[in-house]
Amino acid sequence: MSTAQIEIILIASVVAASCALIGTFLVLRKMALMSDAISHAILLGIVVMFFLTRSRASLPMILAATATGVLTVYLVELLVQTRLVKEDAAIGLVFPALFSIGVILISRYAANIHLDIDAVLLGELVFAPFDRLIVAGRDIGPKTLWLGLSVGVINLAFILLFYKELKLATFDPGLAAALGFSPVLIHYALMTLVSVTAVSSFEAVGSILVIALMIGPPAAAYLLTDRLPVMLALGVLLAVVSAVLGYLIAYLVNGSIAGSMATMTGVIFVIVLMVAPQRGLISRWSRQRRQRAQFAAEALLVHLSQHTGQPEFAAECAVTHLTGHFRWSEPFAAQIVRFARQRDWIEESDGCLRLTRAGTRVASQVMVRS
Repeated sequence: MSTAQIEIILIASVVAASCALIGTFLVLRKMALMSDAISHAILLGIVVMFFLTRSRASLPMILAATATGVLTVYLVELLVQTRLVKEDAAIGLVFPALFSIGVILISRYAANIHLDIDAVLLGELVFAPFDRLIVAGRDIGPKTLWLGLSVGVINLAFILLFYKELKLATFDPGLAAALGFSPVLIHYALMTLVSVTAVSSFEAVGSILVIALMIGPPAAAYLLTDRLPVMLALGVLLAVVSAVLGYLIAYLVNGSIAGSMATMTGVIFVIVLMVAPQRGLISRWSRQRRQRAQFAAEALLVHLSQHTGQPEFAAECAVTHLTGHFRWSEPFAAQIVRFARQRDWIEESDGCLRLTRAGTRVASQVMVRS
């Protein structure tokens, strides 16, 4: 693997970690669409700053894009405060308008410069290693790598310094306000960091991958844990894994690097969605299946207890009677009988089911509950 390829993977990993850190709080605040809004709307700030300075220098672009991101949040909040438009609708109104203005300005006035729609959406990660940072005549690596590291450190420092405030404002804004914290100030600080993170990654990976990395890995981590520190760590880990695997797949198939990385965030999320221990679909299906068997077995125990000692018990306790009485299919009836026998609730003799002591006790508890 060449030096340029290693640098591409490093850049993607740093950007992924930075996006996942800040994206975790967007997922917890149910503001995933805000990352989409900001990452598209900042295009207007980038274009306007380019027209003003005729330069693509990083600092002016970051400042302008950050201001546009904060403007997006402010306009969304302004619409929401009218109580005539809900937040998702407000986001859907604001960011397409700002993004469209940016696209129009690019297509109309910037057609002959290195600022185009493809770069905006997909980035130019493959060219990132060629834009070097020279300090005192020494080449210390790609500019995008150092920019991503700087933003990542800022995000991590913000989370560590204001961890209590962020946690409180995210899960209980009312309590945060009552304790003297300002949820509004924390909200705008967080949105400012989202804007900075998005624009710092904009040229290298494009808006599509920024959205995928901010939301996909944290959403997958959310399915794996209920602890915020663990969720932050898992989000970063899954984001880096998505970036590395995405690059390897793009290299093998000669495809879009940003597209492959975004695809991997989706693939990893689907895998986690299926196999997560507590919230995964397989776990939920298994739990529902056990609950159904538990309920059916308890109904069987109550049925047997009510007919124990009665003249009709011989007919009621027959295994073949279950399909007609409970309207169970034969395979399901066999499954429930097996479920109850495994727990030593019933015993079977000559095709007749009888309660054990444990089964009698469980049947009594069920009838008390009901």
